[in-house]
Amino acid sequence: MPFRAIRDGQAVPADFGPCALTIGNFDGVHAGHRELMRRVAAAAGPHKLRPTVLTFDPHPAKIVAPARSPRLITTIEERLSLIQAEHMEQALVLPFTLDIARLRPEEFVRQLLVDTLQARYVVVGDNFRFGMDQAGDAAMLAKLGEQYGFRVEAVPAVKLGGVVVSSSEIRKRIGSGVDIGVANEMLERPYALAGRVVSGHGIGAKQTVPTLNLETAAEVLPGIGVYVTRTSDLDDRRRVWESVTNVGRRPTFHADGSDGLTIETFLLSEFDGVNPLRIRVEFLKWVREERKFPSPEALKQQIFRDVNEAKSFFTAAILEGNPLTGEL
Repeated sequence: MPFRAIRDGQAVPADFGPCALTIGNFDGVHAGHRELMRRVAAAAGPHKLRPTVLTFDPHPAKIVAPARSPRLITTIEERLSLIQAEHMEQALVLPFTLDIARLRPEEFVRQLLVDTLQARYVVVGDNFRFGMDQAGDAAMLAKLGEQYGFRVEAVPAVKLGGVVVSSSEIRKRIGSGVDIGVANEMLERPYALAGRVVSGHGIGAKQTVPTLNLETAAEVLPGIGVYVTRTSDLDDRRRVWESVTNVGRRPTFHADGSDGLTIETFLLSEFDGVNPLRIRVEFLKWVREERKFPSPEALKQQIFRDVNEAKSFFTAAILEGNPLTGEL
């Protein structure tokens, strides 16, 4: 059946259940989240259940602890698209309120999992917490499952190189810049920014190389530096370019940083038509720190060296069948 998402307080249809379910905020939809959804999909088929996700918007922390609310890796629209890609048939995006936050664990289970979603199989991480003051855990959920007629599977955390994959760890890796490759492995896809192409000051086109300047509403930005990237036209997905992107303050032209943060992308091949109006930039590999050069010509020469490194990266990725890049 086509994927469906119930959100913005819409009524949940009666045929939403019975379901196999996983619960969480799922910011980033990373490797750990994907493992939960794969377990849901595996359980749903044999039991003729609908594979389902229960998630929240806004992030619960924005309601119960605004000062500790994290910057989000993905918008709710991006989350739903990624959830659908994991073979989930449906999602309930629950508007998180103080009333929801005040539900005791058994009330949370009875009202949402049983009465609303008709859950028969529930998959959660073994560190799952729920209910008022996070009083419920996976063991309590299993006991309530016995009482209300659903089975619970608690899944150990996914680790990469001994480090638990988590949204907070991914935010840290993206922000470092140099660890963007590790973040991508944790996400099981390249981290990307999307938005409008906006006019720059024209300095690059005149003195170095022409670039596309990205304006994005993303809350999590890669650390300042130069990256190998892949850029696509959001209005024509057939148009994809290998690229090099600088996230920074252009110190060669503005030593005091007065120009603000910019995201400038240089395409390794020419446009095959009009300039894109909206682009998506995938960050594939850290190249170097941004630094001040003695002249625009020196910067231009460095950009050409960055381009050569990017070309070598893409050649090697195609030869090795790198799943985080793939063929262009």
